[in-house]
Amino acid sequence: MATAIIYGSSTGNTEKVAELIEDELGDLVDEVLDISDVTADDMNSYDKLILGIPTWDEGQLQEDWETFFEDEMDDVDFNGKTVAIFGLGDQEGYPEYFLDAMRPIYDKVIEDGGTVVGFTSTEEFEYDESKAEVEEGKFCGLAIDEDNEDDLTDERVEDWCDQIRKYFE
Repeated sequence: MATAIIYGSSTGNTEKVAELIEDELGDLVDEVLDISDVTADDMNSYDKLILGIPTWDEGQLQEDWETFFEDEMDDVDFNGKTVAIFGLGDQEGYPEYFLDAMRPIYDKVIEDGGTVVGFTSTEEFEYDESKAEVEEGKFCGLAIDEDNEDDLTDERVEDWCDQIRKYFE
């Protein structure tokens, strides 16, 4: 069962978190790829995916993810795949859109019969709204705020990896 971490990163923050996750999960991860270099066929070749999506401006997908979503996403078959999502956002600068970009990815995986693992609590964050909150008190994946709480990133990644590890063994 092959596993890939696939991320989009304009500032390097999501790439950094992807590398932290790779370090935590070790040999459970086969590849780490930038979404700008990935096709639907590439994504279909993995049984398990860890997808990193930063939220931009007013809840938008990062530009490489937006391009993939528009051009390739309909050709990805998530049926039977295990998927974990991590998202980056700015809860202080954009509290009404915190982590929104995770939601369209989550929705697509669920609609196609995939299983999303790795929900995390909303309790540690202060924001107004988030489309990533898919059930009361739960984000649809790992929530990271590198802009305001970068000192908590290592611990959040470690805790999340402990939670999802069993799904990627």
